[in-house]
Amino acid sequence: MPHRIMVVDDEPTVRYTFDRYLTRAGHQVLTVETAEDALNRMAAFEPELVITDVRMPGMSGLQLLEKLRGNLPDVDVLVMTGFEDMHSAISAIKAGAYDYLVKPLEFDQIEAVVARCFQDRSVRRRMNHLAGEAAEPYALNRLVGRDPRMIQVYKLIGQLSQTRTPVLIRGETGTGKEVIARAIHFNSPDAAEPFVGINCTALPETLLESELFGHVRGSFTGAVGDRKGRFEIAGSGTVFLDEIGHTSLAFQSKLLRVLQDREFDPVGSDTPKRTDARVIAATHRDIEELVRSGKFREDLYFRLKVVEIAVPPLRDRRSDIPILADHLLGKIARETHKDVRVIPDDVMARLMAYDWPGNVRELENALTRAVVLSRGPALSNEYIAIGDSVASNGADSLIPENDSLAALEKVHVQRILTRTGGNKQETARILGISRPRLYRMIEKYGLAPAERASARDRPLT
Repeated sequence: MPHRIMVVDDEPTVRYTFDRYLTRAGHQVLTVETAEDALNRMAAFEPELVITDVRMPGMSGLQLLEKLRGNLPDVDVLVMTGFEDMHSAISAIKAGAYDYLVKPLEFDQIEAVVARCFQDRSVRRRMNHLAGEAAEPYALNRLVGRDPRMIQVYKLIGQLSQTRTPVLIRGETGTGKEVIARAIHFNSPDAAEPFVGINCTALPETLLESELFGHVRGSFTGAVGDRKGRFEIAGSGTVFLDEIGHTSLAFQSKLLRVLQDREFDPVGSDTPKRTDARVIAATHRDIEELVRSGKFREDLYFRLKVVEIAVPPLRDRRSDIPILADHLLGKIARETHKDVRVIPDDVMARLMAYDWPGNVRELENALTRAVVLSRGPALSNEYIAIGDSVASNGADSLIPENDSLAALEKVHVQRILTRTGGNKQETARILGISRPRLYRMIEKYGLAPAERASARDRPLT
């Protein structure tokens, strides 16, 4: 990516060398002879990086650095000095210079320092953007709101993005746990590395191990060749394990080894592989209760929750609903190419009054349905399928008088099926479960005959 670089040096050969080398590298270069000239041309050229000699007639490079730090703190400064004057280099670093170059200059040294400088600038921009979003009504993707608890989440994202410690994200289904994990990764110095995620409830244990750790040819039926797992694919990026609370103790032991020793064995192999990937896990379950009941390893629990992020449910931050609804409405309208831009007061009142058991994800799905069905620029209550409108479809009549847990589960699944118009994929997404599990629930409660499932919805066997 080309950048604007200003070179300040009183020696014509140095200016020529930098101009030729940096221009060939694709950058836009301006060379000037004095620090005074550099200041005069700063506004017009708007450099991202200034490379300046220390000793020049008139204003010195250190004086130029001091002025830039005071007036243009976003401009990075590299100073050039000789071996005999390392004191100036030290003084420059203390005054805020990004780094220094030692004369006589070597192209490899210049290339390395300049590349590192622009890489660090990119990271700082992402961090500044994140910090700014935390103070504004809108934040990253679906992470929107001004509630103090969400502001704390934004701050934690900023802090954790600069470390590689494991993180445990806790919150109900649909609160945006994966969005938080992605925000941590993509605002980190390793953002260029892969982010790979997996829902631990979506696969049986054997396939889950194969997906994460890979396998060798012949390790099980269908393993016709070697395959890399997600820990290997991630490199030094991030592996996101969603719904970690649903995993078995055997799998947890293997994951613990990854966190402790940075090693794993591909399925069917006795040769361990190393990983530098960071692990971010998420769950909506009560992990402490799972530990007490012996269903989750205590040592893994403490390894995962080095830092914990608790995401509040939408019903506990109702003041954010108008902000979220407006934000999502604009996004949905763009995606569906519909000119829907107004949420009337009566519609907003219903949105505010509803508890949103599916949280932000459910709100987005409800708004998407309403936008698709709307015929004008304003949403209509007619198309907002929440609360009493669901009850009017007959779902509540399914609840027996004893209100057992199974009965409530049956009603909730039926409500979401009704809300999505029978779309199994969307229903499973809102409920936070796999489609095979959804089909088992449909068959268990007799909510829909299995033969009515479309070929696209039917789970693979």
